[in-house]
Amino acid sequence: MLRNYLKIAFRNVWKNKVFSIINILGLSIGLSAAFVIGAMVFYNLTFDNFHQDGKRIYRVTTSFEGASGVFHNAGVAVPLAQELKDLKMEEIETVAPFFTIYPLHVENSATGNRFKDPEFVIYTEPSYFQTFEYNWLAGNSQTALEEPNMVVLSQERAKKYFPNQEIENIIGKTLVYNDSIHTTVSGVIAGFNGRTDIVFEEFISLKTADTQDMTNAINEADWNNTNSASQLFIKLSENTSADNVQKTLTQIADDHNEPEDTYRGGSTSKFNLQPLNDLHLNPNYGTFDFNDSRTTMSALKSLMLLALILLILGCINFINLNTAQAIKRAKEIGIRKTLGSSRFQLISQYLGETFLLTLSAAVVSFFLSKWLLLLFSDFIPAGLSFDIFLSPWLVLGVFLLLGAVTILSGFYPALVLSKYKPVSVLKQQITPSSDKGLLRKYLTVFQFVIAQIFIIATLMVGKQLNYIMKKDMGFNTDAIAYFKTPWQDTSAVKRTRFVNRVQDLPGISSAVLAGNPPASFTTMSMGVKFIDDSKEVNSDLQLMYGTANYFDLYNLKLLAGRMPLNDSINEFVVNTSYLKVVGVENAVDIIGKNLVVDGDNLPIVGVMDDFNQHSLKYGVSPMAFTGSSYTGKWTQFKTIHFKLNPNQVSNWSETISSIESIWKETYPESDFKYAFMDDTVKQFYESEQKTATLLKWATGLAILISCLGLFGLVVHTTERRTKEIGIRKILGANIFQLNILLSKDFLKLVLIAFVIAAPIAWYGLHSWLEEFANKTELSWWVFALSGILMVVISLLIMTIKTLNSANNNPIKSLRTE
Repeated sequence: MLRNYLKIAFRNVWKNKVFSIINILGLSIGLSAAFVIGAMVFYNLTFDNFHQDGKRIYRVTTSFEGASGVFHNAGVAVPLAQELKDLKMEEIETVAPFFTIYPLHVENSATGNRFKDPEFVIYTEPSYFQTFEYNWLAGNSQTALEEPNMVVLSQERAKKYFPNQEIENIIGKTLVYNDSIHTTVSGVIAGFNGRTDIVFEEFISLKTADTQDMTNAINEADWNNTNSASQLFIKLSENTSADNVQKTLTQIADDHNEPEDTYRGGSTSKFNLQPLNDLHLNPNYGTFDFNDSRTTMSALKSLMLLALILLILGCINFINLNTAQAIKRAKEIGIRKTLGSSRFQLISQYLGETFLLTLSAAVVSFFLSKWLLLLFSDFIPAGLSFDIFLSPWLVLGVFLLLGAVTILSGFYPALVLSKYKPVSVLKQQITPSSDKGLLRKYLTVFQFVIAQIFIIATLMVGKQLNYIMKKDMGFNTDAIAYFKTPWQDTSAVKRTRFVNRVQDLPGISSAVLAGNPPASFTTMSMGVKFIDDSKEVNSDLQLMYGTANYFDLYNLKLLAGRMPLNDSINEFVVNTSYLKVVGVENAVDIIGKNLVVDGDNLPIVGVMDDFNQHSLKYGVSPMAFTGSSYTGKWTQFKTIHFKLNPNQVSNWSETISSIESIWKETYPESDFKYAFMDDTVKQFYESEQKTATLLKWATGLAILISCLGLFGLVVHTTERRTKEIGIRKILGANIFQLNILLSKDFLKLVLIAFVIAAPIAWYGLHSWLEEFANKTELSWWVFALSGILMVVISLLIMTIKTLNSANNNPIKSLRTE
């Protein structure tokens, strides 16, 4: 029987080649989108799910709540780890603090080979290896980091630093970090076998910091200092709840909160437990200081919704075309029922045909998936490849999806076919007019609603992106670039000499040594107290560091007062947003008032105009401009900003090469990395740019699937009305009249879809635009253009088929039954 079903299925597919191709193409587009997006979701959801005790491992994070809102930090205050150890809680099995660091270089002392900028290096304790279980190739997890000046390497790093040596022989070898930190290799571990955000490669014993230049940064017993470089994992004991640990962490935070402490501006901190499997997708935190997660659960849900929509559009084509074609198979069904076929057998046969088409679409979709993986490379994680489809769970998911698509696409047409009564069919009492066309109209309208929503969204997102990319941020970005000097550099003289040499280059208009650029991904803030005769106001204040030359370079506007005298005196120039926070209306009224910072009274000497320190999606934050309050290694004056001559663009490459030559003389151990200011600003909108690109392709696919379905229905309609078309031609109807006759019903559906799509799109886009502090208008022409575009596309499709039918010989049309 199965063989007979397959023969019939192949026969019917071949007999209706046009409709079969349309069905296969529509389904294959939907399936390929589902496969690729499903692979992306599977890839991201399976990070760090292989750890034996993964459900017991948590990262402790910090949140700050104050007048400016809630802020999150993946780091914790350094003393927290020791306090948890001292409590000796039964619920906690291990406490594992670690600190991310950035060595300039590491040297194999035996060979003298140097390796620049080693990544993924941390200071940590033996408890780290009791929290995460690695496969040890050499050494012992209990003792490898017990003493100062010991280092554990990953297998990859061990082979890199000690090539052509057996793993066992690497133990006891010496590595020197930054010419000063001498370490002995005490262990070698294999990397994890699964997808993970725990990507550390070199583990230096934390006790090493006691005798090195990291002492002030790591062993600082300051509960007010929270840095994402200082992080903490804990592993709970078996069969214990995290609730008691969370209560203890909350109590510890409360004990050390000092709301009136000006360092925090009146904000309070709280320690939170973050499950290990939450690291990869939580937007509030990065993963680690050098490994930020860019994927969120909301983004994955949006992608899954997109895949579902495209898949449903493909299934709708299948349902529409097959119910429309049902009348052609009515006689076959009548004969089969007369010969004894049951309704169940007929449904099974039709579902078999549907599965054959779905399977064919799946084969096509696998080839399309490879193309889509390349097409959406900007959205796809670097570690995701086509090989992920070989995962047993993903293979199972594919077969379940094919089964679901078969039932969704084929069940209703199967019911329509199987309900025909043999007597009515054989007496030819089944006519096209009795066919249930209402459902097809509903489904067609649904397709065009989705397509028009996508068109409107694409146009509006592009309009908003163009608006924020062109809007003035309040400072100059033209021909300005910057680079950071190595953070380990403690010589202010060296940096000053460097910037002076850059300034003397012929292609440089100006150069200045300062802190971060006006807008960057890195911001510094601290709590301050504003003191006036009648009030005191605690608040958070973002800080920027520089001199008057910095203002000139970026064309920042000073509204009142003056600039700080030099980079060694702490004086503040605040922005107008800060005036609103403290309730001062006139800029001149705040000049001479004091800010209390860490117990010191520091004067406000000027007021500057607002500018955007980050994406225009957000508003302007209260901010102050000042000289550096630190000296030596921890100074903020570590970035050199320079403006190239805008009239000599052709010489820019030569000028930058000259700067690189100075860099190599000054910092031979580090690579020269620079960035243009306008490129930095563009990076703020990577998410929006990716959204716009994704919408363009989603819109194209949705329109393609919908138009395939429309073309199929037009083919069916013209075939059904062939005799009518022939009669009308004989009676004098021209091609234009025939086109109107055949198109008007479909155009009505397109217009109905627009009426439904417009308010839905307006509501969704209005909500999306509310996320932006700076936004364009929700213009009427975007909606009008979408409707016109859809009508034009539909008319083109219908006209092509109508012209073909209208040009047929009417005599042949009259012979059609």
